[in-house]
Amino acid sequence: MPTEKEKARRGLLYDANYDPELLRERAACADLLFELDRLPPSHEQERRALIDRLLGSTRGACCILSPFRCDYGYNIHVGENFFMNVGCTVLDGAPVTFGNNVFVAPGCGFYTAGHPLDAERRNAGLEYALPIRVGNDVWIGAHVCVLPGVTIGDGAVIGAGSVVTRDVPPGVLAVGNPCRVVRPITEADRQRYR
Repeated sequence: MPTEKEKARRGLLYDANYDPELLRERAACADLLFELDRLPPSHEQERRALIDRLLGSTRGACCILSPFRCDYGYNIHVGENFFMNVGCTVLDGAPVTFGNNVFVAPGCGFYTAGHPLDAERRNAGLEYALPIRVGNDVWIGAHVCVLPGVTIGDGAVIGAGSVVTRDVPPGVLAVGNPCRVVRPITEADRQRYR
């Protein structure tokens, strides 16, 4: 019989609310987040050491400003030159992977968790979790919401306030609720600020 954690890894319904193992892991994560939030911003080395303990993997420069919230931490993987601004949340029941050179604006949420539509299963504490992948060179504007199972392609820009319900291809500007591709990012965009 698979554990609830194994069910979550497979994208199956699992008991997220009452399973003792998952409750312990979330409590340990909450303790680390509490420590992180109490450290002054000027204590960069101590903050980075806590981030490295909290997340599943980090490579190179990595900055996450407080307050920051996540469920487990170990399912979050970030590439080089990663920046996440204040007030972001990552519900990481499944892996959330950020590529290199990813910039996340304030107030964003990445939610791998989903719940059954029928009240009986939902009230029993069951949920599912689907991975989120963010490619390289992505900029995510303020207060963006990324839902379970979404992949955002390399070089994409997601406009502020967007609700990303489906995959976004590489190299595009996408905005809205639900988030839709507006146009490709072109050479004219590269020249705009020169």
